[in-house]
Amino acid sequence: MDPEIPSAARAYDYLLGGGHNFAADRELAEKIKVVQPGVVRIAQQNRAFLRRAVLFMLDAGVRQFLDLGSGIPTVGNVHEIAQTAAPDVRVVYVDYDPVAVAHSELLLAGNDNADIVDADITRPDDVLEAESTRRLLDLDQPVGLLAVTIGHYIPAEADPAGLFARYRDVLAPGSYLALTHLTDDFTAIRGEQIVHTMKSSRNNVFPRTRKEVLELFTGYELVEPGLVTTSSWRPGSGPSDVQDTGQDGLYAGVGRRL
Repeated sequence: MDPEIPSAARAYDYLLGGGHNFAADRELAEKIKVVQPGVVRIAQQNRAFLRRAVLFMLDAGVRQFLDLGSGIPTVGNVHEIAQTAAPDVRVVYVDYDPVAVAHSELLLAGNDNADIVDADITRPDDVLEAESTRRLLDLDQPVGLLAVTIGHYIPAEADPAGLFARYRDVLAPGSYLALTHLTDDFTAIRGEQIVHTMKSSRNNVFPRTRKEVLELFTGYELVEPGLVTTSSWRPGSGPSDVQDTGQDGLYAGVGRRL
């Protein structure tokens, strides 16, 4: 690991108020703040969607989760949300950022129902054949597949739709996919500038249109309200500070495996 090369996972940690980041990561995050005003709120809305999606899946009977590109542990991790509601829930996190993996290992020490797999999510066999995955997940039963802010790091030449299909095909019917994905469909989002800014990191980004994001849900039936922005997906009855959902910057949705 070269601490001089910023990482998206560590910059995201900084935006959420975490402390597991280096000077290069903070510098990148500050540049993104200039390029994209409101990026902190975008990160917060994304994290809030993750919580709502996990709770939705728990209500649907899901008791095991595979979290692709899980990032650095912060408040409201999947296993904390899920195991508070159902202590027997099993969670497998996947990331290849060394800081994310190291802190996840520390956080999960002593938790027999959760583990981290050090792997690149674009190599599905490495993820699915990992010892922790095989030990904790029963793929004959419904799984909650989480792909939150990970799809837009997959370049077109890696075939994002085919990659998502590879994970889908091993899931039992009744499984769910929850994802968020950066888009520049909205005028409030400065996609080209974000892409240019991220080129200094190890993680380039590839915003996609609504149609392209929908392709990632092939083989799933979207649950209501369909593919919307993060703050618009089942926000509940509480107050909201959202005036323009286009400022969310991310499409969000949950689909049920057919």
